[in-house]
Amino acid sequence: MIATPDDYSWFSRERFPELADAHCFTYVRGLTPEEVVNRLGVRVEACSRMTLDELIRYSHSGSHERDAFGVVAVGEWALMVETGDMLGTSEGAIRPLSAGTRLVCHFYLESKWMDYFHWIDDGEIRFEFLHEEGYSHWTEDGEIRFEFPHREGYSEEMPDELAETMERIDSLHPHGADPHEGPSFMLAERLTGITMTPQLLEESIYLCGGIPRRR
Repeated sequence: MIATPDDYSWFSRERFPELADAHCFTYVRGLTPEEVVNRLGVRVEACSRMTLDELIRYSHSGSHERDAFGVVAVGEWALMVETGDMLGTSEGAIRPLSAGTRLVCHFYLESKWMDYFHWIDDGEIRFEFLHEEGYSHWTEDGEIRFEFPHREGYSEEMPDELAETMERIDSLHPHGADPHEGPSFMLAERLTGITMTPQLLEESIYLCGGIPRRR
């Protein structure tokens, strides 16, 4: 069954007031939470186990000094959760995290109108949404078109595994929709096989740490 935006209507300001308008979810295949932490350049010994609420408080308590994150294993994937920070969109984090594997990330920051979606395989951008330019690939007359011919480093052909989902999104939003308006979870589920649920977010225990921000 193909997901629809309504399947993720639970991700709202009412249930997740600290996440709905400021979040970054990054999925990395084949890594453990400890391996993700190591690839980010953080010592596992410096990290702590936290609930989602504890992670959110930890993030806010040092928001000007560090980028905080929490990581949990979900099947063969590691899921990194951030509230307000955006390591999952940083080139300095994406390159080591995606080395030799697949990385999928979606980020939204309502206060700055920032909306991103990335799919990267071993450092190569396969599919992306940039808040100033839109989707790197889109459907037109039933065919997938590459929309970023002026940008280097992109895979021009979008693999078939996203074609059906993009057609579904196009049918629901014929004039386009930013990822946070529904498509982000649909695309992530198709690429990772992970169905995000409120229980997954609320009941997980995360390996949490922080990366000092450059001044």
